[in-house]
Amino acid sequence: MGIFRWLTPHCLNALYLKSLYLKALYLKPLGLALLLVLSLPAHSQAEADSDQGQALLTNLADASPREMDAAIEAIVDSGDPRARSWLDAFGNNRLSRIEDTGQVVVVLRNVGRDWTIADPLTGENLGEISRRELDRVNINNAIRGKLEGVLAMLDLYSDDPEVQENAAEAMMGKVNDSVVNPLTKLLERDLPGPVRNRIEESVAIYQLQQGEPQARLEAIDVLTGSLHSNARAALNNAVAGDDPAVAARAKQALVSIEQKLKMNRAAETLYFGLSLGSVLVLAAIGLAITFGVMGVINMAHGELIMLGAYTTWGMQQLLPGQPGLALILSIPAGFLVAALAGIAIERSVIQHLKGRPLETLLATFGVSLILQQLVRTVISPLNRSVTTPEWMSGSLVINDALSLTLNRMYVIGFALVVFAGLMLIMRKTRLGLEVRAVTQNRAMARSMGIRATRVDILTFGLGSGVAGLAGVALSQITNVGPNLGQNYIIDSFMVVVFGGVGNLWGTLLAGLSLGTINQILEPWAGSVLAKIMVLVLIILFIQKRPKGLFPQKGRAAEG
Repeated sequence: MGIFRWLTPHCLNALYLKSLYLKALYLKPLGLALLLVLSLPAHSQAEADSDQGQALLTNLADASPREMDAAIEAIVDSGDPRARSWLDAFGNNRLSRIEDTGQVVVVLRNVGRDWTIADPLTGENLGEISRRELDRVNINNAIRGKLEGVLAMLDLYSDDPEVQENAAEAMMGKVNDSVVNPLTKLLERDLPGPVRNRIEESVAIYQLQQGEPQARLEAIDVLTGSLHSNARAALNNAVAGDDPAVAARAKQALVSIEQKLKMNRAAETLYFGLSLGSVLVLAAIGLAITFGVMGVINMAHGELIMLGAYTTWGMQQLLPGQPGLALILSIPAGFLVAALAGIAIERSVIQHLKGRPLETLLATFGVSLILQQLVRTVISPLNRSVTTPEWMSGSLVINDALSLTLNRMYVIGFALVVFAGLMLIMRKTRLGLEVRAVTQNRAMARSMGIRATRVDILTFGLGSGVAGLAGVALSQITNVGPNLGQNYIIDSFMVVVFGGVGNLWGTLLAGLSLGTINQILEPWAGSVLAKIMVLVLIILFIQKRPKGLFPQKGRAAEG
């Protein structure tokens, strides 16, 4: 880009000279003389620019390690728009000299015996040359480290706000003697708030390390409240220093920063807890429907979740290179696959075991083992990875200590949408009315003409389909494997019991609560002990409220 900026004024000069030349054809010899006089400054300027750039590059190539800082600073101070590309090539070991002529060139391709080179002044491709005829301009790690800060500083002059922010971020902890003065002058310009804050913190870190006592105290005031790791490292070094006043001020600043860090860690824990709770809600909400209506303990519910996850993986195999479209299509596909599998389980097994809960539990446990082995045989016993779409990748950066991953944010939103959809079905449709009637009093519902068997089939299909949706969501935050459902079936039952059998609001509140509690306990108790503690808490709670947070209503519940 720097080369094009350099060429633009010269191209304009050429067009301008051409117009003068055409006009001079119709003028007297005096016009020709005038043309020659006007053309001299343009050619002289072009030659001067070329000579200046060549001199800067030659000076860089000839500089000893002690003279290298001065050579780099000369390139930066020149204000040449090509300086960024020169220093970038130097830092990446792509700057070399032709041994015969001494000309400095940029290596574009360094594979094989012949390397492709270009003119750093014009950008012109000079073709291939034997690598034996090139002498690389050497750079050591110390110079390369300083060069990172110099390149970042040059990017601060970019017109692109994103480039400016990235450059300001790269300056943290990399300010040295060669860039501190230009950075200080840059603060006099009108800069975006985040860029200005980063530059001020970068200069403050340098002052804290190199400045006089008063400057170091002022630098601590600037860094107070900063959550950046480099700022905290600089303050920790100041605490261990030999200046008592500076150490005391730095220690005070670290105390305030630690308080802010605790708040951000709590927010991050809450976010991860809500995301885990959203997964539990998706996994348990279908179970709550079937358990509440039919009173069936379906141990194959986890495998229905697994089928939804494998549907997402299979859809991506059908649509390679389009993970976003595959994920969107997986939502209805995962629902249908799990719903059909659930209806098949209900028609083939569960309907013959009504009123026998222990036998139903054992039978559905056997179905779960069959489904797991079927997946191992047909697909693979190994885990499969599902590609996350670009729009779900990355994170939302709140500050230096807190960032929220987008995939979990989408899972939370998806869980709430599914919950809202189920609430609409239960409250606004005929199926929902019949489900509520059968849940509260099956015998009375039958006497009113409601076909309870049909309601059972549709309810089981709906609950199984929601389990498939849970698998679609889980595929974005974990690997897909035959044992995926086993990790959530016990937690799902705990959510259903804790929230109240058959109550959707209780399932939502219980899932989010248990997910958050589990996430809070895990850091200091471990994952296994945390689950045991959650289970103990639920048992103690059930002793006080046997019917859960939101007990079921109706004559069936009373009986």
